[in-house]
Amino acid sequence: MARKVTVGVPREVKDSEFRVALTPAGAHVLAKAGHRVVVQAGAGEGSGFSDEAYRREGAVIVADAADVWSQADLVVKVKEPLEQEFRYFRGGMTIFAYLHLAAAPRLAKAMLESGVTGVAYETVQLPSGALPLLAPMSEVAGRMSVQVGAQFLEAFCGGRGVLLGGVPGVPPADVVIVGGGVVGLNAAKIAVGMGASVTVIDKSAERLRYLDDVFGGRVTTLMSNPHHIAAAARRADLLIGAVLVPGARAPRLVTEAMVRSMKKGAVIVDVAVDQGGSVETVDRATTHRDPVYVKHGVVHYAVANIPGAVPRTSTLALTNATLPYVLELADKEIADAARDNPALRSGVNVHRRMICHPAVAEAVGLPYAPPPF
Repeated sequence: MARKVTVGVPREVKDSEFRVALTPAGAHVLAKAGHRVVVQAGAGEGSGFSDEAYRREGAVIVADAADVWSQADLVVKVKEPLEQEFRYFRGGMTIFAYLHLAAAPRLAKAMLESGVTGVAYETVQLPSGALPLLAPMSEVAGRMSVQVGAQFLEAFCGGRGVLLGGVPGVPPADVVIVGGGVVGLNAAKIAVGMGASVTVIDKSAERLRYLDDVFGGRVTTLMSNPHHIAAAARRADLLIGAVLVPGARAPRLVTEAMVRSMKKGAVIVDVAVDQGGSVETVDRATTHRDPVYVKHGVVHYAVANIPGAVPRTSTLALTNATLPYVLELADKEIADAARDNPALRSGVNVHRRMICHPAVAEAVGLPYAPPPF
């Protein structure tokens, strides 16, 4: 007999987070497969999905978060659970979300103590090394990093008063992107399109060759080392931190001394802040309501949920990628799903009170145990 579970979709509680983890179309797919879908009232409103739209597709709307968590076998979220949600954890439940446990030791401990299984979007990894559930939000965050960077370069916002693309007779802004992965590629696309002078720094010569080919020589590529990063930081009007090590805390490649050397009114956008940040002076995450602070005369933008500012686009892009995995986790026990799909297995961060991802275990200082399946 086919397995039937309750899939719960609570409303996101992170500040200014308007995405939702399941669209009405996704609820339809799960309901058609025989699963029960429970959605918290108002969960989809920030992304333009009404409660009635979910009801039409077979979902049950409940009043509050406690109702969702208490009924669900599988909880699907966008952002990591916050401390106010820890009380809902219980053994046997699976949570599927961006967990970012390397930068959230308290969450890791709460998940361990409760006995929940945590499957992290950001460590679901294909045999090729691609991160299919991180990629769509990295695309959004990369593109937005230039958009917000251009905004905070305006004098009214505390920046140098530099137009990213310049005008005839006036040079464009210097945009430095540290990391040439999905975030870096998408940031470069927007920065080049806006007419900026763009430099991308990465540790992979192969990746730099790819970027040089994609942009036809319109970006400067540099091999990552402290000398190149320091020199690039000194001339940057906008510096974007776009470094990722799957599951691990981001390496601090831009030091405080480098930030001190930057131009007054320059802007840093650290997209890696949800993994601890790749810039040493990014010592805290900010919010969409209060997105920046100034240190050493440099404007720091350190919002940990950048795609949440464009929730309609972000929700559709994210759920396009996550829905097949949600269906797999609903249809099968976690052990069977992980055995059948190695990508999902790599996403298992916590199971049976064990940390099952080596990079996460190292980051939070707890023992590692491979998934028992």
